[in-house]
Parts: sequence; C-alpha cells; structure tokens
Amino acid sequence: MRCGPLCLFLWLWLYLSYIQAVPIQKVQDDTKTLIKTIVSRINDISHMQSVSSKHKVTGLDFIPLYPDLSFSKMDQTLAVYQQIISNLPSRRNMVQISNDLDNLQNLVHMLASSKGCPLPQTRGPELLENLGGALKESIYSTEVVALSRLQRFLQEMLLQLDHNTMC
Repeated sequence: MRCGPLCLFLWLWLYLSYIQAVPIQKVQDDTKTLIKTIVSRINDISHMQSVSSKHKVTGLDFIPLYPDLSFSKMDQTLAVYQQIISNLPSRRNMVQISNDLDNLQNLVHMLASSKGCPLPQTRGPELLENLGGALKESIYSTEVVALSRLQRFLQEMLLQLDHNTMC
C-alpha cells in the first residue's frame, strides 16, 4: 500500500516538530559580538590615530547621533553609515566593515521583530548631499571622522542593547 503525500507530510511534520527557533538571547549576544568586532576592526585601521576625531569635515553633519536609541533609529543610522562606508575607498577593511554593518542591520531587524516592531528594510538615503565633496576634499579626514563617529555610535548601541530598547 502506498501512502504518498500523507506519509511524506507526516514524516516532514515529525522532523519539523524537533526543530527549535533560535532563542532571542542568542541573537542579542550575536549582535553584541558583531558590534565589538566592528569596533575592533575600526581600531585596527592604522591611520585612525593620525587625524583627530574632533576634526570638522564639511558634509558629514547629517550623521545622526542619538542618546536614546530605538530599533528604528538604529536601523536608520546603520543605513546612513552603510552608505558612507561603501563610498569610502574599497580597501579590505572598508569592505569587511561594510559587510559587517549589513549583517548588523539584519540582526537589528530580527531583534525588532522579536519585540513586535518589525522594520522595513532601510538601505539609507539614495543621495547623501555633500558626501562626494567631502570625499574629494579630504578623503582620509572624512574616513577618520566617519569611522570614529561610527565607533561612538556602535558603543552607544551596545549600551542601549543592555537596556529595554523600544521600537
């Protein structure tokens, strides 16, 4: 006797009943680890100490810094930094940091979804005004300022994840 689709369904159902969802604490721990990894990658960039992080660079005034970060503000800010980093010269460090930011943004989406506040996929503004001019005028200063601000933002984000983050 052949049971066909019914047997296949029952076998699949039995298999799926043993699969467990990834605990949200694991996602939060992975998020914190990735933040620490990105901060470490930024610290490994040799010329980061050659220009003061307090140096003013025109065209980067749009970068948001939030003392109280919600998931939507984290997502929006990560999208802005993702676009900035992708416009910096493509060295191995920059490509890796850009990939890490993309992964971090996905983890933030998972955390937000677990709290009942799913976010739309944000990929940053289509056009960041004055970014091209800032890159042409002083590419290394722009890189140092952008990366140091990203580093501060990630450290704030890390602290915020330990608290009850809201949508």
